[in-house]
Amino acid sequence: MSRKNVLLAAAVGVAIGYIAREQVSKQTKITPEKALNQAKEMFKRKGPISGSWIYMKPEEIEKNGLLYDVYRGGVTRNIDGDNKQYEFYVDIETGAVIDTKEAV
Repeated sequence: MSRKNVLLAAAVGVAIGYIAREQVSKQTKITPEKALNQAKEMFKRKGPISGSWIYMKPEEIEKNGLLYDVYRGGVTRNIDGDNKQYEFYVDIETGAVIDTKEAV
């Protein structure tokens, strides 16, 4: 093979590899651990948290007429000496926190 053909084949291989990697990364869902870390960072903006948890199995919820596959988790915060628990839902596709509420 000539040098030109080798360079062309290498360039095509790199391009195909890049496109394949982009497609795989778009279809990859976030892990429960990453979802928990993102939710904890969001809660930490309002103050320290003392505990956290997340279910490893995705659930489906409806919010504003739309269905989401989510991870459900929670955090505990100490506010004025009183422990308050909050529940959150994180979209497994985007990692966005869909909903939060105080647990009762």
